[in-house]
Amino acid sequence: MYEEPLSLTKRLWLAWACWFRILVDGRFASRVEAARAAELCAPEFEPEVNEIPDEAPEPSPLEPSTGAALQLLAMLQREGRLVDFLEQDVSSFDDAAIGAAARVVHDGCRRALRAHATIVPVRDEPEGARITLDGKFDPAAIKLTGNVGDGGPKNGILRHRGWRIESLRLPKAVGPHDPAILAPAEIEL
Repeated sequence: MYEEPLSLTKRLWLAWACWFRILVDGRFASRVEAARAAELCAPEFEPEVNEIPDEAPEPSPLEPSTGAALQLLAMLQREGRLVDFLEQDVSSFDDAAIGAAARVVHDGCRRALRAHATIVPVRDEPEGARITLDGKFDPAAIKLTGNVGDGGPKNGILRHRGWRIESLRLPKAVGPHDPAILAPAEIEL
């Protein structure tokens, strides 16, 4: 059973918050993907709520380091005040105020991202173009929606070009550095 639809403002806030949580927390990303897959298979699915323990277990040696993700998040905070924006309760703000803040955050974060990463489309065709896929394609790079069916070439319309990272250039940490500090507290004296 579904609740009433969220307002545009709340959906924007949720999208921003979830996007960065997915970026920095692999376990959360896995739960989101499992919920999404279950939602596609069973429309009436109600996800089970798992409590997150107060202390996270030590990561196994096979899990990727979160240092690079935290470093990127710190840069987005420094240049675009992204964490400040996401942690701000915007429910009492009007849409114009949120839009003005989002423009500043967008400009700073875009500048930081472009300075340290090269991001290119997965597909070069313009959105809306007719596409024919042979039977062999990378399902991690191309997501089929609609009437998928089995086998054979697939004909459809490109709804989103997708994004992939071509290169990431993060600066090396100098001296003792706690990557969990995204922005230090500021105290004016």
